[in-house]
Amino acid sequence: TFGSFIGYSAGFPLLIKTQFPSINPLQYAFLGPLVGALARVAGGWVSDRLGGARVTFWTFLVMIAAVLGVLAFLPHAGAGGSFWGFFWMFMLLFAGTGVGNASTFRMIPVIFLTERQRAAAGQGAAAQAQAVVDANKEGAAVLGFTSAVAAYGAFFIPKSYGTSIALTGGPGAALWVFIGFYATCVALTWWFYARKGADMPC
Repeated sequence: TFGSFIGYSAGFPLLIKTQFPSINPLQYAFLGPLVGALARVAGGWVSDRLGGARVTFWTFLVMIAAVLGVLAFLPHAGAGGSFWGFFWMFMLLFAGTGVGNASTFRMIPVIFLTERQRAAAGQGAAAQAQAVVDANKEGAAVLGFTSAVAAYGAFFIPKSYGTSIALTGGPGAALWVFIGFYATCVALTWWFYARKGADMPC
């Protein structure tokens, strides 16, 4: 989700420029990151109340729907497409990345805390206290690593658009790859974290 946010922020103006050449991308490029940043605040609040895994699961579904909407409004088969449909689907996508960023960042420390507390179960108060310390250290390290890896999205997503346009004449192939990735994330989130009886509910 964080990688998607960074990547779409970088790639949104490129798509406007290549798919809707009559539109000035500089007029709209800042709106997506703004929506994503604001949605992140709301996503944190919702995740604290409903649980990060549940919010992440539904957020990925929303992101899939948004990318399908973007595909529907892009120019194709001789049709000119709809810029405003494309624009609003992208705003929904940016909102999803913001909410998902907050929810996944809530999941990570909870996962490590649960794992450490289970390992220390029955070993006394000192072991439980140490479990919290260890979980905080590990969670912080993984959060930092996750952010570093996600920064690659700023390269990968625009590059995917460019490659797709060069090979097929449009960005559709890249967007379908993103849908496939999000579908995989939905399945993994549900199975390991969100379903009833999941090994690591969070």
